[in-house]
Amino acid sequence: MKTYFTLLLSIISFTGISQEIGLQLYSVRNQVKEDLKGTLMKVKAMGIKELEGGDTYGMGVDAYTSMIHEMGFKMIGIGVDYDALTKDLTPAIEQAKKMGAQNVICFWIGHNGDEFGTADVEEAAKRFNRAGKIFKDAGLDFSYHVHGYEFRPSANGTLFDDLMAKTNPKWVNIELDVFWAKQGCADPVSIINKYPSRIRMLHLKDRQHGTICNNKGSADEETNVVLGKGDINISDVMKAAKKAGVKHYFIEDESSRVMNQLPESISYLKSLK
Repeated sequence: MKTYFTLLLSIISFTGISQEIGLQLYSVRNQVKEDLKGTLMKVKAMGIKELEGGDTYGMGVDAYTSMIHEMGFKMIGIGVDYDALTKDLTPAIEQAKKMGAQNVICFWIGHNGDEFGTADVEEAAKRFNRAGKIFKDAGLDFSYHVHGYEFRPSANGTLFDDLMAKTNPKWVNIELDVFWAKQGCADPVSIINKYPSRIRMLHLKDRQHGTICNNKGSADEETNVVLGKGDINISDVMKAAKKAGVKHYFIEDESSRVMNQLPESISYLKSLK
């Protein structure tokens, strides 16, 4: 078996795939608490150039942005809170532009416990359409990141289908987290094929074999495994995503093994043709 450092040397460039592969910084949320710059240097050594995040880790937007740019990173997307979507979006717009991020992403629809239904979808669609237009007018792109509970059945298929029907494609895109789609008892490839023009970004993560789906938006973080070793067909996901013209791909590994698993996941993606 290749060692961690041998893997690092073998994946400095992603020659096996045409897309740049980035990292969702939530993956290293625990590591950056101990050593922000050192962790980012390790990420850079793996060949990662694109990031998704938004947290400035107490440094402030200007100082943090200067640091990551000096290190050779590009911030692709930052997050925006669901509750902020009904308010003045100037702060989010200014932060995105300062950080050089083209994309603003909402990572969660607020709802009451495990209760999520049509009323929540209608409210989310209203907020997304409003915010999406404002961001578009400011020269930015807005996306919603799915979390699994959207794939509950509805009269029209699933609540996700309802959300797609109620949101304006000019203003609202989707960041498909393939793990959460699978955990929500849906098929990521089918979703990409059904909505090719709406899926603009992917979170790439794989799920441990034997994990039970629940469409509640909950899962054990330790069920995040190395890409290609779980029950999500990452190879078919990548093929469908390329065909659909997905623009950005971010590995997200929420497990405690992230620093060991990341090089293996990158190596797997590099092996895909």
